[in-house]
Amino acid sequence: MSGVTVSDDGVVTGNTYDKYGSTNPVVRRLMSSFERTLDELMARAEPQSLLDVGCGEGVLVHRWAQSLPGRRVVGIDLQEESIQAGWSQRQAPNLEYRTMPAEDLPFAADEFDLATAIEVLEHVPDPEHTLAEMARCAERHLLVSVPREPLWRMLNMARGAYLSQLGNTPGHLNHWSRRSFARLLSQHGEVVELRSPFPWTMLLVRL
Repeated sequence: MSGVTVSDDGVVTGNTYDKYGSTNPVVRRLMSSFERTLDELMARAEPQSLLDVGCGEGVLVHRWAQSLPGRRVVGIDLQEESIQAGWSQRQAPNLEYRTMPAEDLPFAADEFDLATAIEVLEHVPDPEHTLAEMARCAERHLLVSVPREPLWRMLNMARGAYLSQLGNTPGHLNHWSRRSFARLLSQHGEVVELRSPFPWTMLLVRL
């Protein structure tokens, strides 16, 4: 399947485009706003330990592990060659990677201070269940982001991408507006920050 990465069991795990390492000036501007907002919400959460669900090649979770020395950081994702290749390149003494799906997480209740899912929930078959599992494993906060719809698909169509799918990025199973995503997360706690770095929605939730 062109343009996406697929796990060993055929699940779309993400897109091959490296938005974090892009040199495209437009992408860099968008990602600068995205990463700045994420850093601000992470600083507000002040995690003592962190579980990153759907960590991909480990770009963000590795950065967080480096900024949280001595604190436990765990990243999980599916079995897929490029994902595990990224893990091998991004190591830290306090960082552990595990291969597993996002459903039915094998962690104890409140085992982590913070659980994150950054650009992940649009890919999972049952996002409500995944969020419930994240909330079970986290004691204080959830930090999550998804593409903001229908803006995301409109931007894809404007650049001529995925026209036969009406702008839907391959692998995106779920779609939320800013309001509907906030409503979903409010089922698990208090939405203390709702941010909109263009074209995403990002929330910090106090459990």
